[in-house]
Amino acid sequence: MGSVPTIEKIERRVFLIRDHNVMLSTDLADLYAVQPRVLMQAVKRNRERFTADFMFQLTKEEFGRLKSQIVTSSWGGLRRAYPYTFTEQGVAMLSSVLRSKRAIQVNIAIMRAFVRFREMIASNKRLARRLTDLEKKYDGQFRVVFEAIRQLMEPSAPKPRRIGFKT
Repeated sequence: MGSVPTIEKIERRVFLIRDHNVMLSTDLADLYAVQPRVLMQAVKRNRERFTADFMFQLTKEEFGRLKSQIVTSSWGGLRRAYPYTFTEQGVAMLSSVLRSKRAIQVNIAIMRAFVRFREMIASNKRLARRLTDLEKKYDGQFRVVFEAIRQLMEPSAPKPRRIGFKT
């Protein structure tokens, strides 16, 4: 059966597409240790569970951009269809379609990875907000410091060099 993938391994397989954190059907099949066609057959048998906000197929352009970012040899050759992507909700819905013990364990790990992403995003937003507040609060006091730094960064005028022999 193999070990459950680490959260770090899962996070490397999460992509931002159409403003959603998503996972590719091919990556999910690999994590669940099933063939991609088996995963998609299970999804298609339960199509009503996978609305457009849970799952969508990549366009040719999206697939091209993603392929150029990832640069993996396993994507070589021709494909009959572009992979599907699953949002967090779509991955959660997969747990009701794939019922193996491994699928349950992998799903738990994937949900933890998505939670970690949300926590990081929230933390970054709070940090950006605090930085903006600090800039507003201390703008006048630090203007002098910033100006002094800019002056130090300005190159000084070079001294004219004499050319020729010294007499």
